[in-house]
Amino acid sequence: MKIFEKTGKMALGSRLRLLTATVTENAAQIYELYQVEFSPKWFPVFFVLSEEGEKTITEIANEIGHSQPSVTKIIQEMTVSGLVQENLKSKDKRRTLVGLTQKGTLLSEKIKVQCTDVDAAIEGIITEATHNLWKAIEEWEFLLEQKSLFRRVQEQKKLRESKDVQIMEYTPQYQSAFKSLNEEWISTYFEMEEADYKALDNPKEYILDKGGKIFVALYNNEPVGVCALIKMNHANYDFEMAKMAVSPNAQGKNIGGLLGQAVVDAAKKLGASKLYLESNTILKPAINLYHKLGFQKVVGLATPYKRCNIQMELNLNNQL
Repeated sequence: MKIFEKTGKMALGSRLRLLTATVTENAAQIYELYQVEFSPKWFPVFFVLSEEGEKTITEIANEIGHSQPSVTKIIQEMTVSGLVQENLKSKDKRRTLVGLTQKGTLLSEKIKVQCTDVDAAIEGIITEATHNLWKAIEEWEFLLEQKSLFRRVQEQKKLRESKDVQIMEYTPQYQSAFKSLNEEWISTYFEMEEADYKALDNPKEYILDKGGKIFVALYNNEPVGVCALIKMNHANYDFEMAKMAVSPNAQGKNIGGLLGQAVVDAAKKLGASKLYLESNTILKPAINLYHKLGFQKVVGLATPYKRCNIQMELNLNNQL
């Protein structure tokens, strides 16, 4: 097993499969020991039918967590062995029931004796072991149900890659990136409008000279994201978060989150009490990001954009 010392936890799946293969091989030997002609993979289906009686294939699949094709194949194999029968009579003619045959019922009584010995043997291993594998599996199943291993790896990837992202303040060398990144996403989902051109063609005049800021995200020294903090002339709002764009080639690195947080922090330093933004609900990742930053939906403000169907605000006085 030295291979697993070299691979580390990355080979978790391979190690579990090897353990499963070992246990399954032992299970087949145990059935032979008790002179039972039985395949270990049949046991979950057989157990459900033995304990609960007739079931449909769908009901069995749902109960044991297998796919319907997998259960169907097992039922076919058990039918050939004479342990189960299909198409049992049901009050609902649309339901095809599966149940144990007389041979299957007799076998279930024989297997119960075997199970008593197996349970005792496994309990012995648990007693000898430092860790209770049965409890650990139960705990892992719960944790992976809450958040899959894929999702956890995805988050770690994002965290690692986000450390290589630099958030810089805008300089004139990034004007083309500021415009092209915004044009890319706007043109993908909507169409460019007059207010877009005004800000993207003249960021110094429209944003910076009025007391706003623009932030640029660099990844491998390339501009891959931008976001602006625009000064507002409004009684309730000091600044607007706007013109956030991230290159499709650089998504999944938390760049939007880093840019958004940079804008929020800048607004606080400038003494703002409320931050405003406009968006569209078809941009689900963006809306989720705004919620994570603390923005809440508001209504009633006039907007220069036809594409805007949601307005949000962030009360900076409520943030730590």
